[in-house]
Amino acid sequence: MTSGPYDPNAYGQPGGYPPPLPPTHGGEPGGLGVRFGARIIDGILISIIAVPLAFSVHGNGSILVTGLFSGLLTFIYYVAFEVTQGWTPGKKLLGLSVRGPHGAPKPTAKESAIRNAFTLLPIIPFGGLLALIAYIVIAVTINGSPTKQGKHDELAGGTQVVKS
Repeated sequence: MTSGPYDPNAYGQPGGYPPPLPPTHGGEPGGLGVRFGARIIDGILISIIAVPLAFSVHGNGSILVTGLFSGLLTFIYYVAFEVTQGWTPGKKLLGLSVRGPHGAPKPTAKESAIRNAFTLLPIIPFGGLLALIAYIVIAVTINGSPTKQGKHDELAGGTQVVKS
């Protein structure tokens, strides 16, 4: 059997997820509910900027323009905060942070970009529906993971949201 990022037993955990970080690294995984709460807070903060900006650029607030601004701003927001701080404001308020693979204090730009690529889906036609599907897949995989890592964490090499 091969070992690597696609080997389900690569880390000795179900689904190939790396083991949880030790408690000395703030390694207790952040659960689905608190992570959802952080997404709501971050979504409100992003909307405060995205909606007025979309309306000011395109007077009637076209769904395509709104999708472009919200998708792009969301992606930039998450990547910028995760790479520079290791958290977003929503995560920080709820006591969470994002770790890079193997317990790194923050994800790299590449890891964060991969982890958050699904937020760009609203930019494309029918992207809102695809984003909804992505959120469902991520929620199901977080809930089913012993380390509370979603599919997006796995694709990013094993990033993890933990209680700070």
